[in-house]
Amino acid sequence: MKLRRLIVLTLALTLLCGTAAYAESITQRLNIWVNKQAMEDAGVVVDDKTYLSVRAIADKLNVIVTWDEDSKRVSIFKPNVHMLTMQDTVPFGGVTKDKYKFFVFTQIDSLKTDISAFKVTITDPYGDDTWLDGRNSNDKDFPDRGKDNFSFKTKEISYDFKYSGKYVVRFWMKPQGDTAFQVVSEKVITSK
Repeated sequence: MKLRRLIVLTLALTLLCGTAAYAESITQRLNIWVNKQAMEDAGVVVDDKTYLSVRAIADKLNVIVTWDEDSKRVSIFKPNVHMLTMQDTVPFGGVTKDKYKFFVFTQIDSLKTDISAFKVTITDPYGDDTWLDGRNSNDKDFPDRGKDNFSFKTKEISYDFKYSGKYVVRFWMKPQGDTAFQVVSEKVITSK
């Protein structure tokens, strides 16, 4: 009885290890770089076909990705989103460590999907996010549904650039019917 169990266990392990070795030999991980930044686990080659993670690529390219479960369809949208950080009427991209009052002006065009919300955030050099301003579809000054061209000016913001390094201002959009915000534009402010 013990001999039979040992033989069955040996065969099972041989099969399992052989299958894993075969699977490893037909798949190959890809090194994908976007804007000189390496992406982890974003792609593989299987049977001479390249497969890329839509979500990973979309996050790096600042595009909106939607998924339709019924039709099994992925849609990718790339609106033109331009941001200016402005103090009074002067645009800026660099500051010294200090507290500043400024606003973010954003111009959006070529938006080919409906959105239910958008927001503007700033992230300090240590990764702490601060919400600056935003709107959702219930706000009276939210752009009309189907509007593919609009602009947005945040309220005046008082923000303390207390560290040296790069602060990243991000413009996020939430596609209609989706629950997650997606980054569509980034602007860097350097503090010295």
